[in-house]
Amino acid sequence: MKKLIIVTFTLLQFVFGFSQNADSIWFVNNYSKKEVYIPMRDGVKLFTSFYIPKNNTEKHPFLLTRTPYSCAPYGENNFTPVWNNYKIAYAKENYIFVIQDVRGRYMSEGEFMDVRPFNANKKGKQIDEASDSYDAIDWMVKNIAGNNGRVGVTGTSYPGFYSTQAALSGHPALKAASPQAPVTDWFIGDDFHHNGAFFQMDAFNFYPVFGKPHPKPTKNYGTGFVKTNKDNYDFFLKAGTLKNLSQMIGDSIQFWHQMMAHPNYDEWWQARNARVGMYNVKPAMLWVGGVFDAEDCWGAWNSYKATEKQSLQTNNKIVMGPWYHGQWSREGSYLGNVSFESNTSEYFQKNIEIPFFQYHLKGKGDVSQLAEATIFFTGENNWKTFDQWPAKNISIKKLFTGINHKLIFYQEDTIANYLYVSDPTKPVPYTEDVHDRRTREYMTDDQRFASRRPDVLTFTMNIQEDLTIAGPVIANLLTSISTTDADFVIKLIDVFPENFSYNSGTLSNGSAYPMGGYQMLVRGEIMRGKYRNSFTTPEAFIPNQPTRVKFELPDVAHTFKKGHQLMIQIQSSWFPLADRNPQQFLNIYTAEEKDFVPAIIHILSGTNFELPILKNE
Repeated sequence: MKKLIIVTFTLLQFVFGFSQNADSIWFVNNYSKKEVYIPMRDGVKLFTSFYIPKNNTEKHPFLLTRTPYSCAPYGENNFTPVWNNYKIAYAKENYIFVIQDVRGRYMSEGEFMDVRPFNANKKGKQIDEASDSYDAIDWMVKNIAGNNGRVGVTGTSYPGFYSTQAALSGHPALKAASPQAPVTDWFIGDDFHHNGAFFQMDAFNFYPVFGKPHPKPTKNYGTGFVKTNKDNYDFFLKAGTLKNLSQMIGDSIQFWHQMMAHPNYDEWWQARNARVGMYNVKPAMLWVGGVFDAEDCWGAWNSYKATEKQSLQTNNKIVMGPWYHGQWSREGSYLGNVSFESNTSEYFQKNIEIPFFQYHLKGKGDVSQLAEATIFFTGENNWKTFDQWPAKNISIKKLFTGINHKLIFYQEDTIANYLYVSDPTKPVPYTEDVHDRRTREYMTDDQRFASRRPDVLTFTMNIQEDLTIAGPVIANLLTSISTTDADFVIKLIDVFPENFSYNSGTLSNGSAYPMGGYQMLVRGEIMRGKYRNSFTTPEAFIPNQPTRVKFELPDVAHTFKKGHQLMIQIQSSWFPLADRNPQQFLNIYTAEEKDFVPAIIHILSGTNFELPILKNE
């Protein structure tokens, strides 16, 4: 049997490799590459690569991606490997691929600015990323022969931010945009902060390379900070403070130090909220994201919602699958130990994204049946469609913490108070294993390791019939703490039955992990307590005084199956994913090691969680 598996796998490798090789030969033979410096309105020139079909039997649409990550490989004889993923389908439809280094990055001229603010009132030669998009599109349609005058724009993560900004350009040739996992608000919910808590691990791993100053165009950004200690938990604990990390990172990494200088959600941060420009959006929009995206899950949900609210006339749609960051362009059958029982990425590519661009850029097909919201629900592992999101047919039910660590849909008369000690010298890890880099799998990781800790409160409810959560969960904590500040981490967890196992042959991460009793993280989020009433104006806690801490977790799309348990965990650290809170009311970015103190955290009767429960259809 083992020999048969090996032979079958080898055959699949051969077939896949042959297919890839055939596609690569086809692409190189049927496309030509052109590299151009496109002038912007202020005279700065942006380096742009065009991959142009040699087929002249029809006029071709553009598919544009603007990126801070380089449009390499450079050189007109060097081709980006379009054939390595589903984008080859666009090549077979003779799209013109356009990849542009954004202002100040790699081979483009000008000064780079992280998440450059949108300027709705630009005059003369004033620029932003929307104007750079406009100028690039205008040059393309006027200077590249054989185009049909229609442009689509797409990109994932930071290029998703640039796709959002392109959609605000107002250029009449831009017909469709698909920002995917778009960077949207780096203080509230994306990448480097969640509700004001600093995600130090991602920022420190990212900015020593990405943030290097490059005053002149260059093809190579070099390496960043090299950690000799490959245990992230140990490294960041020994680093001690953000002040120490800032010294390690050096003086030249500008945006890191700008973040340190803006601890609150002030005007500087508010200007960098990509949603501020989502008015009168002209192209058709397809927002795409992963429910388990560790970087930019928040941005996809909330950019869609902002467009719905602020730009009523826009053809606005959203797709959320069970994916890690960018997984919709890769194999999509599982994440870590959790299986989705089908290739969800392939479904998205064939049934949603490609038809979306085909219709708007080539006039082919019919997207009238493409739903407003197409959402994959884990637990039951099914796609569902809705004519709005959150869905109309939901009811909000409050789930209370009760006696004996139970969760119930009513508030008991019996007082059920709990406490734990949050010790910053022994913070709760975000995952059980030792890693050098933040994992993407933590978004569905087994939480049994956390359940065993005395500084993690665990509450459960048996599921008597299927329970589907569809939308944001609201944590409404009643707490008292012994100090003047604390963080609160809420984790929504699906506990599998003790006899649970996947069918043989189910795709997973390849390990024989014991799935019986698995505590699958469905959604986790952190709240920095001092921002409980305002992100702009933090407030100290009064020690030992009961206080409400209410905040929203990013949207959930999950069915708790009959026979499972719904679990909620409450803790006050999530390390080293988020930085440690000294648990004193002060500027954490300038805190000293002596400022970190233990806190006694009480979770009091009346604590509840608002669940958006999807009614039976």
